[in-house]
Amino acid sequence: MTAKSPCVDICRFDGRTGLCIGCLRTRDECKGWKTMKDKHRRKIIDDRPRRESKLNRQTRPH
Repeated sequence: MTAKSPCVDICRFDGRTGLCIGCLRTRDECKGWKTMKDKHRRKIIDDRPRRESKLNRQTRPH
């Protein structure tokens, strides 16, 4: 079974983390998703909680 793309059609990248604020992937991950092996896709999807935490730490005011 192929891992479905996490894209939510927001496609805005955070300048500090390099992550899309919608799907939490990098530009390279977004570009290469269609040709990426399913094992790598699942690693990216499984890493979403850590990436979201990283993005929230970067965007939260001090």
